[in-house]
Order: sequence, then structure tokens, then C-alpha cells
Amino acid sequence: MSGLRRGPRVVFWRHGQTAWNLEGRFQGSTDIPLTETGRAQARRAARLLAALRPDAIIASDLQRASDTAAELAAVTGLPVEHHKGLRETFAGVWQGLTNTEIQLKYGDDYAAWRRGEPVRRGGGELETEVADRAVPVILEAVEKLPEDGTLVVVSHGGAIRTSVGRLIGLEPFHWESLGGLSNCCWSVLGRGARGWRLLEHNAGTLPEPVIGDDT
Repeated sequence: MSGLRRGPRVVFWRHGQTAWNLEGRFQGSTDIPLTETGRAQARRAARLLAALRPDAIIASDLQRASDTAAELAAVTGLPVEHHKGLRETFAGVWQGLTNTEIQLKYGDDYAAWRRGEPVRRGGGELETEVADRAVPVILEAVEKLPEDGTLVVVSHGGAIRTSVGRLIGLEPFHWESLGGLSNCCWSVLGRGARGWRLLEHNAGTLPEPVIGDDT
């Protein structure tokens, strides 16, 4: 029906590949650059995301996210606002270690985290604290959008999971139900009658229109 408004959309876009991604190392807030493959991923994804006609781009200030966002800025002509609040989870002494190394050195904390208990991984942030700092940045940017506008948030796998989980109303224990994003893939939230809802998750292609759903 014409005249219906779809409301704002938020596209959560994970950064491109880094060397630590390839090595399976916990990056956290360590400032690791993109690989050449990561830059190519960002360029490809930017061409697709530009078709969504974003109205604003915000990004983590860590270079892997900032450089990914720059590819979309180059295609769309939009500026990028950088925010520390969109950084990946600070994970203290876990940063730079592989999963195997973490399990060997910090097995009890690792096991507790896998069970869904609130754990300061490596002495760092709780997942809820990441959401506490990231979500207000996102909502402030949403409020500046035009009607039915689209915001692109360029961030990191953990920060995106916690933000999406908070926005769609999941309890923190269930945030892990949201599968991780692949490098340079994205998830899309839209605002429905009862709040935010997940429209696309871990996408690498543009969504097809949904015919006959409850919208």
C-alpha cells in the first residue's frame, strides 16, 4: 500500500579481514589493519551497500573499521563519524591470543564465558558494558536520520552482536544466539510496531523484498 512508512533502518557492517582474523587471534581493542583481501572485501561490499542509499555512516575509530567505512564513504560521498563507543570489546590479557592459548591459560574463565556467565574476559569489559557504550551512540545517530532513513554502523563482531541483542530486546544470556558476522558482512534492523527487529543477518548480498509477511 502506498503511503506506508517503513521507519528507520540500521545496517551493522563488520570490518574486512585482518591478519589476526586469519590467525584466529582475539583482537579486541587492539588496532589491527586490514589485509589487502580485507580492503577488497570492503570495496565489494561498499558497492552493494551503496544501493541501500544510506543517509549516514558511523564507525569505530579503530583502523580496520575506519578503513572499511572509508570505502562506503568513497562510493556515497557521505562523511564518516568515528566513535570510540563502537570499538570492539576490550579483553585485556586475552587480546592477541588464539582460542587454544586462552583455554590453556585461562580455562576457567573461558568455560564460564562459554556457559553464558558474565565474565570480564582477560580482565576487560563485560558484554553488557559494550552494549552500554555502543547503543547510545547508535540511537543518537538514528535520531538524526530523515524519515525512513538508513544508518550504516561499521564496527566489530562482538560489539555488533551485543548492540543487536540489546536493541531487539534479548536477555544478555541469549546474545550468543546471534551467529557471528563474517568479515565485511552485515545485519539489518528495522523498527516495527513493537520496537526493533532483525530483518537480515550475516548477509553478503542485498535483501530481496519480502512479500506477504506481517509488515
